[in-house]
Amino acid sequence: MVDVARLKFLLRPGWLALTLLVFAFAASCFHILSPWQFSRNSEQSASNNALEASFTGNPQPLAQVLPNNAAPDSKTEWHVITVSGTYLPKGEVVARLRTVQGEAAFEVLTPFRTTNGVVMLIDRGFLKPDERSAVPPYAAPPTGVVNLVTRARQDETDPKHRTAFADPATADKLQSYVVSSQVVAQASKLDIRPGYFQLDTNQPGVLTALPLPQTDSGPYLSYALQWIAFGVMAILGWLYFTVRELKPGGALTQEPVHKRKSVAQILAEDDNSDQFHAPDPVHSSR
Repeated sequence: MVDVARLKFLLRPGWLALTLLVFAFAASCFHILSPWQFSRNSEQSASNNALEASFTGNPQPLAQVLPNNAAPDSKTEWHVITVSGTYLPKGEVVARLRTVQGEAAFEVLTPFRTTNGVVMLIDRGFLKPDERSAVPPYAAPPTGVVNLVTRARQDETDPKHRTAFADPATADKLQSYVVSSQVVAQASKLDIRPGYFQLDTNQPGVLTALPLPQTDSGPYLSYALQWIAFGVMAILGWLYFTVRELKPGGALTQEPVHKRKSVAQILAEDDNSDQFHAPDPVHSSR
């Protein structure tokens, strides 16, 4: 039976602060951190499913996959789309600070007007920087009507909302920090539909086609389970120390704890005891 008086330590400021910290951490693990990782795992799975479906699915017209100028989302991204129309190279923008297979790169973004009059953004692929880390010369897109097979992609977002700008090294081409139809639309003064469309190899106007991502589920599921485990461990640790403090001799109890004597103290006490009880040599000779 637990002595009620021992429960008073639960109301001490230090213990209350520890309890608040433990349960706040556990709640964050259960309700914020692990759900966040589960959400990222679901997004990655949806992207992988869409990518795998694009490998086996037949190309479909733009209006069928994304009707009414709908923006690509996690369900339609990577879908293979067929369009016909002409490139608009005057509105071209080069995306900078890109990374392709671990190396620096630029991506060339060219508006494209379909035969139905819809303007869409085509990612023609990437270029490696020249010796000055600038955009190297590259081929212009073909003129006239061409037929393209593209992959739908979601627009990237720039937290700083930066617009395209002119670089002295490429005075005739604007540069941007993200691949976004909105950024290119603002720079080119064209009404571009949301999303962009990535070219595969052997398509008209492609430079070096961007590689497709690997269908790897990533570490998100294991991270989510780890956060749940951390939350459980924090609560179990709190319970362990609580039970320990309820027993006699707890670190927070008021009972005096007798410190164990060291070997030197024991030897010193023995020496003092021997000197006190030693016989007087003068009287012992009589």
